[in-house]
Amino acid sequence: MEVSKLTSKYQTTIPQEIRQFLGLGKGDMVRFDIENDKVVLNKEIPLDLSEPTETEYMQLMAQTMTEWQSDEDDDLLPPWQPHKTA
Repeated sequence: MEVSKLTSKYQTTIPQEIRQFLGLGKGDMVRFDIENDKVVLNKEIPLDLSEPTETEYMQLMAQTMTEWQSDEDDDLLPPWQPHKTA
């Protein structure tokens, strides 16, 4: 068990053993979660907000559209047909 003291600004040092276990480095973010009657500390993995490549975008889209990839859907929807022109 590790113990750390709060400063007057409510800051603390995360003990070395805990930092190593979580893989924390300088500048990393941590997340505090309350689970039942315990506080859980985790390393926060920041979101990558950079623009995805076209391949990454298509992979992300495919993951979100799995609900439309079932045989039941094919049975309910008529086959696509192009618009007729006059």
